[in-house]
Amino acid sequence: MYETLYFALHLIIFPAWALLLFAPRWSWTQRLVHTAFLPLLLGAIYLSFLSAGIFFGQASEGAGFSTLAGVMALFAHPVGALTGWTHYLVFDLFIGAWIARDTLRRGVPYWLMAPSLFFTLVFGPIGLAIYLVGRKLTGKGGWGLAED
Repeated sequence: MYETLYFALHLIIFPAWALLLFAPRWSWTQRLVHTAFLPLLLGAIYLSFLSAGIFFGQASEGAGFSTLAGVMALFAHPVGALTGWTHYLVFDLFIGAWIARDTLRRGVPYWLMAPSLFFTLVFGPIGLAIYLVGRKLTGKGGWGLAED
């Protein structure tokens, strides 16, 4: 069951990443990826996993946020791992969508956006760092994150 849930999470987010990478200007990309739909959907899934762990006993003994051992225990149970993974997915997608919008707004070259999106999907903060450094080096933006 847990493997199926893990797979289902990817069925939700991979089409969004494909749209960002291959069709960033398409109207359906705007409708599906650049709205609150996916963050709210993933947020609801996250809340259900979190609730299962907190209120329904689907968590490892000693799980919590106050110590490193507690955080490690969170991820020792499949529901905790799914909760954490959903957290990563929603925030990485949010950052990937921001990168795609910023790319279009500033005229950043596609050759910089594409690897940045890949690394954001796979390694989160590294992809964002690649994008920001590349954007700075190409003269398409400074270090500011404001959407001007």
